[in-house]
Amino acid sequence: ETKSMCTSQHHFNPLGRTFGMRLKNCAGLMCGLTCGCPLQSTDQHQQERTVVSSCCSDNQLTCLLKSYLNNRVRTTKYTVLSFVPKNLFEQLHRFANIYFIFLASLNFVPVVEAFQPEISMLPIIVVLIVTALKDIWEDFRRFRSDHEVNRLWCSVYCRYNGKLWDNVGCSSGDFVRLSCNEIIPADMLLLQSSDPRGVCYIETANLDGETNLKQRQVVSTMEEGEFVPENFHWRIQCENPNNNLCRFRGYMENPSGVRVGLHNSNLLLRSCTIRNSESVVGIVVYAGHETKAMMNNSGPRYKRSLLERRLNTDVLWCVLLLLIMCLTSAIGHGLWLQQLRDPVFQVDGETSPALAGFYVFWTMIIVLQVLIPISLYVSIEIVKLGQVYFIHNDLDLYNEQKDCRIQCRALNITEDLGQVQYVFSDKTGTLTENKMVFRRCSVYGVEYPHHDNGRRLEVYSAEKEETRRCSLTPWSSSRRKSLSCRSLSCNRSSVSLNTLTAEEEEELSCQSLRGPSAFDSLMEVVPDGELVRRLNWLCSPDLSVVNSSTKGSSSPELAFVTDFFLALAICNTVVVSSPSHPQAPFRSLEEIKLMFQRLNLSTLPVLPSLPSPLKTSPRLLASKIFTRGKMGSFTVSKAAILDAAEEADLYKSITSEPPCAEEEGAVDSEDTVLYEAESPDEAALVYAARAYGVTLRARSADSLLVQLPALGSVQVPLLHVLPFDSNRKRMSVVVRHPLTGQVVVYTKGADSVLMDLTRTPTGNSRLVRHIRMQTQKHLDSYAREGLRTLCIATKAMEEEEYEVWLKTQLLAESSIENREELLQRSAQTLETNLTLLGATGILDRLQEEVSETIEAIQRAGVKVWILTGDKQETAINIAFACKLLCPSDQLLSANCDSKESCAALVQDFLQRVTCYDCEISGTPGPGAPYTGTAGCVLVIDGFTLDWALQPELQSDFLELSKHCKAVICCRSTPLQKSQVVRLVGDKLKVMTLAVGDGANDVSMIQVANIGIGISGQEGMQAVMSSDFAISRFKHLRKLLLVHGHWCYTRLANMILYFIYKNVMYVNLLFWYQFFCGFSGSVMTNAWVLILFNLIFTSVPPLIYGVMDKDIPVDVLLAHPELYQTARSSKGYDPLRFWLNILDAFYQSLICFFVPYFAYMGSDIDMLSFGSPINASALLIILLHQVIESHTLTWIHGLVFLVSAGSYFMFVLLISVLCVTCSPPTVPLGVETRQMSQPSFYLVCALTTVTALLPRLLFRVLSNTGLSSGPHTPAVDSARAAQRWDLSSRANRLSVSGSCPEVEPSSAPVLS
Repeated sequence: ETKSMCTSQHHFNPLGRTFGMRLKNCAGLMCGLTCGCPLQSTDQHQQERTVVSSCCSDNQLTCLLKSYLNNRVRTTKYTVLSFVPKNLFEQLHRFANIYFIFLASLNFVPVVEAFQPEISMLPIIVVLIVTALKDIWEDFRRFRSDHEVNRLWCSVYCRYNGKLWDNVGCSSGDFVRLSCNEIIPADMLLLQSSDPRGVCYIETANLDGETNLKQRQVVSTMEEGEFVPENFHWRIQCENPNNNLCRFRGYMENPSGVRVGLHNSNLLLRSCTIRNSESVVGIVVYAGHETKAMMNNSGPRYKRSLLERRLNTDVLWCVLLLLIMCLTSAIGHGLWLQQLRDPVFQVDGETSPALAGFYVFWTMIIVLQVLIPISLYVSIEIVKLGQVYFIHNDLDLYNEQKDCRIQCRALNITEDLGQVQYVFSDKTGTLTENKMVFRRCSVYGVEYPHHDNGRRLEVYSAEKEETRRCSLTPWSSSRRKSLSCRSLSCNRSSVSLNTLTAEEEEELSCQSLRGPSAFDSLMEVVPDGELVRRLNWLCSPDLSVVNSSTKGSSSPELAFVTDFFLALAICNTVVVSSPSHPQAPFRSLEEIKLMFQRLNLSTLPVLPSLPSPLKTSPRLLASKIFTRGKMGSFTVSKAAILDAAEEADLYKSITSEPPCAEEEGAVDSEDTVLYEAESPDEAALVYAARAYGVTLRARSADSLLVQLPALGSVQVPLLHVLPFDSNRKRMSVVVRHPLTGQVVVYTKGADSVLMDLTRTPTGNSRLVRHIRMQTQKHLDSYAREGLRTLCIATKAMEEEEYEVWLKTQLLAESSIENREELLQRSAQTLETNLTLLGATGILDRLQEEVSETIEAIQRAGVKVWILTGDKQETAINIAFACKLLCPSDQLLSANCDSKESCAALVQDFLQRVTCYDCEISGTPGPGAPYTGTAGCVLVIDGFTLDWALQPELQSDFLELSKHCKAVICCRSTPLQKSQVVRLVGDKLKVMTLAVGDGANDVSMIQVANIGIGISGQEGMQAVMSSDFAISRFKHLRKLLLVHGHWCYTRLANMILYFIYKNVMYVNLLFWYQFFCGFSGSVMTNAWVLILFNLIFTSVPPLIYGVMDKDIPVDVLLAHPELYQTARSSKGYDPLRFWLNILDAFYQSLICFFVPYFAYMGSDIDMLSFGSPINASALLIILLHQVIESHTLTWIHGLVFLVSAGSYFMFVLLISVLCVTCSPPTVPLGVETRQMSQPSFYLVCALTTVTALLPRLLFRVLSNTGLSSGPHTPAVDSARAAQRWDLSSRANRLSVSGSCPEVEPSSAPVLS
């Protein structure tokens, strides 16, 4: 193998970043033209792809490989030559840039020139250069990243030893060898693994964020023998590149025509990491931009907020105002020229008044261009970045256990968090922990309540509450403040989130303040005493005595119990490993046979007879197929629920050997196995089976090692695994029983599906009907308690029946077209006539502070909908637990089986809730306004929801939902979730927010206006598709009520202030036109005119938009009604916009005419007259923000001083040094002379006070009016906020205001 494999330093990009699909390589096309080899036809190419070994001697196939993309990636947007034209082209797509370029070009026309043309180019040049520099930096970072990852090396097989290929990267058809912990360079088909079982494990954290290991299987025909690349003559036919991570269809065909099906478990995806495998060899099928990782990443998310859409309307109003001013100036100049007689100054008499007015119109467009806020959009982006920074560094939104803080993935919709009206939430993993704990079970129609396990969980809840209280102590608070927030995403260990360790449990508590825990591992199950005694009968020396006992168990019941726990142990896809120690000795086959011969096997559902002894020794089989390796750190400690003697007997009955004296009452740590499950449900069931002695010891691709109580370890041949999917709602495994050799199917799934698939045998129908009836009662009871329910069933197959099904299954696996449909049809054929074994109830506890969060959100006037796939009873129970439902609420349950019944029921509910609304509100008639206060809650199942979402019933369904306080959609599919969110958002015109944690929530998250993903137990698909990512549902409370409120009010006030200052300054130039014949002249030099808004007054609005706090955080959290008040008052609406414009007009009038009347009759020149106007305008604009600000810190003071100081320093330098820098005006000595006169300061002071007096008076009166009036919670909250505001104004310069959202900490914070 070493000789046939040489290491070539080839380049690949392990982490997928998208730049879009590129065209096929020109090399491949040129190859087809030069050598004449026919490439695939268009139709064939659209359907499938052909891949062969790169060592193939067939020229046609070699040319076909060259037509595919190589593994080099390029995510940069520009090259050295294309940057300038391409970047300019992109920036010219913005209308504002085109507008200002047009004005700058217009100023070069002599007849409309307003001032020096070069100066007019300054604003647009600055904007274009700053944007270009930002684009250069971002593209350079992409280029550097591409360069680094493309230079990484991987071992690629070379046909000729010693030949080094060029740096073109591995391509389709190349053989690649990888070692443990190496990143997969491209999508490869697994052909060989160092593991003798023919498997390897990959970690997909770089792809989807999941840290639990996934098992991949070598292609079936390649499992045996050593892989030699030269001997690989198979042709791979697979689907074209696509972005579906969960699907891969194709087959391999050898020269003799034998085909082998390929599926997703044979594919190693690019950017994943090899784990727990010494080495693997694969052939590349997709490379570069054709890999699933590259095609799956759609780049950064961009959404337009509601505030931005309103801003566009107001900018159009500013354009209209500009046109009115310019048109007024043009008409005024024409009339002035017509009435001008014997002018004392030079006037162009050859130009008609109409044409002169036309020229003045364009001149005024140039002069008043500042009215259109060119820098507003850039300022908004900067403000949003500042807001995101403070949200990201909020310690209250930091999860200490996961070392995870909030992620802001969509940077431009932060203000929409303050306008949410509907919240759509998933249940499992979003409201609940998604850390499943086995709670109860029903076997053979008998329920086992597991009371000891329930008391253990109550102790856990009490300890968790103590932990939460401990987190409020000063010690804990200071500790939290010194925590490190090291990354934008959750830092996860290599241990799966489903693999809970004792250390992780200890981290949930305040170790210095709490006593010993009642248990060390949450997943550990305390067995039910009655069920343990039934399993102990298997070890009884005299089974007849047990059967004759009144409390004894019959052979059928014991068989059901045994099969039940065997199904829990093996019907899953968990990855198993254990500490490296010798395997416990197997029981001899004769001992096992003798043990089972003591039972009446004719009554067993899957053990009808005993075959001849197996020829292979279990010890030999175990040493051949099982490999041990440590994959995590899971420690098991058995809780003491019995006395010492009973514990010894229990341990002996399960392990067949007594515990050590020093470890009595605890399971030996050497017998610990480590489970890593893809879902928490699987982990909970496997741990439950292990608690009863049915332990899954090891797993391979074709066999399982299971330890049974009193029997030891046995091998279970694994024939097929039919994985879970959302359509079937179940999973199955097909095994060959180790004792009987009979083919057996074990199935677990939702009770709504599995109960219909069970059969009633003719021989014992009464017993089976009794079992089904009792099991259904237990399921309903579990659902009412809020437990997640699963049914367990089995089926024994004859060899002929299995052979017929096997042919169908193999045909489906080898198909390319309609492979999923064929596989599903094959699974449905197998999963029929099942024998019901029992059911399980799994506890999924609520997350902490969920009820407080939902209650606060509802008090804020936000409606909460729960969209879940669980049973109706489970969802209702959870809704009561989280206070979404109250005992006094009227519950409306919609369960219909036809469209007509659904329509009638919705109409009936609509009439009932309308009457209920009238009774509550006291307003008669069906046309009463929808106050949303009625205590009606609608509960609708998935079948009824299908009818309700149809166009004929949509309006009635929405009308009903508007009357309801909350809506719970049960048994809903991912498609239904997205349809509901889209329907409510589009039809009701409301702001929607969707929150979820799993892949089934992705469509709902993407459809909502705001999508929030929770980094929970189901991977990171929801997080990767979201706008914001949080670690706990409770963080939603502060994110909406505090940061949402602040972001909206800050940005709205900043936009209004920005427009105000532009209008105010532009009006000064407009009033001057009445005294200069509307000629377009200005009373200031061009430099001050251009830089006034561009530099001198540009920074204060940014600080205002980032750091202002109108209401403190504790008041916002204590009084959620303020969120609704701020949302309904519309901090940025047309009324406030026009009042802001009127205030700007008033202040401009005062700022212009106070100096005008002060200097009337004097010989002051034009620039000297403009000097106090500009200075007064600067002071008015800055002090106006001081009045409007609710929070003032030393940062605000510093910015104000720098802004004012920079203006005065600049005008003084111009006055001293400028001689010809601003033609035709000469500002030399103007400012120095003006500032040396006391009248200058007197005029500025009088102008500033007069202009700001109405604004200040309005604020005083509004604060005084807030102190009196009716006492409502919202008003009281506003008063409290105002008192806080007034107290903060008394302390204007605070020394701790650099980060208003994060409390100051003396402890260092690492970054």
